Amino acid sequence: MSKLNHLEIYKLLPKTNCLQCGVRTCLAFAAAVMRGDKPLKDCPFLDGALIEKLGESAKPNPPDKDNGDEAMEELRKRIANTDLASLAGRLGAEFRRDRLAVKCLGKDFFIDRNGYMISECHNNRWVLAPLLNYLVHGSGLDPGRNWLPFRELKDGAPRAGLFARRCEKPMKELVDKHTDLFELIVDIFDGKPATGSFDSDISIVVHPLPKVPMLISYWKKEADLDSSLSLFFDSTANENLPIGSIYILAVGLLTMFEKIVLTHGKAA
Repeated sequence: MSKLNHLEIYKLLPKTNCLQCGVRTCLAFAAAVMRGDKPLKDCPFLDGALIEKLGESAKPNPPDKDNGDEAMEELRKRIANTDLASLAGRLGAEFRRDRLAVKCLGKDFFIDRNGYMISECHNNRWVLAPLLNYLVHGSGLDPGRNWLPFRELKDGAPRAGLFARRCEKPMKELVDKHTDLFELIVDIFDGKPATGSFDSDISIVVHPLPKVPMLISYWKKEADLDSSLSLFFDSTANENLPIGSIYILAVGLLTMFEKIVLTHGKAA
């Protein structure tokens, strides 16, 4: 059985938000299971036989290799040996008070001279590895708005199936239920509508990093055709970020959108 994602686990839950698992809502509990913070058995309504049947498919996914401790320490060492001020203009950042300020989804994230991150955002674990990789590997090439699917990026094809299952499919299912999520993306994350992109019904451009934009395109359900959602990346994305970090950013976006739905209680 293939790995389950957050929403597939959520479908198995009673959706009563009973709090008996120690988490505020069933959707938040599903996300906690995928992070490894909660076991499925903490839900008192799930049958033991079902939990045993799901087995490995409901266990948390191993962290991406970009998140490995050794890799992070190596990135920090390289940052420590870099003149941060020299990176600012090239990477669309600012040098302030001996720290580099980088915009991520409209919010400031600060990197000090030792490669440690400071921000006002609490849930930012998924930002750190891509941000450090951006500072170390980014060429500073400006995006040209030539949009490509994940599979067409360098080294994207081997991960394309996983990307679709872990990111695009659950994001589509989330938007199906909460189409006004796009309004929040514009308001909270400084998203910009992109008219005429791939003839989609709704298209939004967001900037997880200054020179690594993403295009979210959504097609509504119509007659016998199901809805669909695709993520696109600028053709320069690989010049500014390794494929593993691009993957982490996209899955991180999904996590943020799920938290928005929980926090704001928005519904279509």
